[in-house]
Amino acid sequence: MTLRVLLVDDEALARARLRTLLAECREPPALVTGEAANAADAMSLLARQRFDVALLDIHLPGADGMQLAAALRDVPAPPAVVFVTAYTDYAVQAFDIAAADYLTKPVRLERLQTALQKVQRLAPQGQAPEPDFDQQWLLISERGRTLRVPVTDVLYLRAELKYVTVRTAAASHVLDGSLSQLEERFAERFVRIHRNALVARHAMRALVRHVDVEEGEGWAVQLAGADEVLAVSRRQLAAVRAALGP
Repeated sequence: MTLRVLLVDDEALARARLRTLLAECREPPALVTGEAANAADAMSLLARQRFDVALLDIHLPGADGMQLAAALRDVPAPPAVVFVTAYTDYAVQAFDIAAADYLTKPVRLERLQTALQKVQRLAPQGQAPEPDFDQQWLLISERGRTLRVPVTDVLYLRAELKYVTVRTAAASHVLDGSLSQLEERFAERFVRIHRNALVARHAMRALVRHVDVEEGEGWAVQLAGADEVLAVSRRQLAAVRAALGP
């Protein structure tokens, strides 16, 4: 399961470095779902959403990381705490308040991965797992950052060479993945209209006549939120008509 991570550090560059390292973690995978520059903002986030682990700096404006870690004990289903700091002299105090780990800056990927594995082992046994983020979001790496694109925002998925274009009403992204695997994972959300394309059921608006440069005259699907139409293969025509309904 993907670990949901809260980053708390008053330095934006430090948070950016941790985001980059976390995007490279694989066992277990981790995803930054919240960031704060101080304890007050962190507690505000914790009141609205759940996290599996909080990576805390110690020297923060206002309440410091130690005080924040102590306050987390009163949060329902509190996250595990991993301190990430430039100082070594707080380690004993950190473990006195049951921190999962204590990392010193600059953090190495291997050391961060080890800390996340500790967090995973400390998770309550027998607790029903949260739904995996991978089943709700597509994780897309582009231009040195990792994006979470909600599957509910996706209009279509189209295979192009070794990649898949992920199209939303707001933007297009490139995903390194298999269209067949995406079809299997999200079968209830998408309909295959062509060997190289899946469209979101909720976005389908009409089946229209269309002339394709390669395949000649045929049919295409109009989608809400997208200007272009997508060609429907003859093989998939019946399935598309069924998805559109009577």
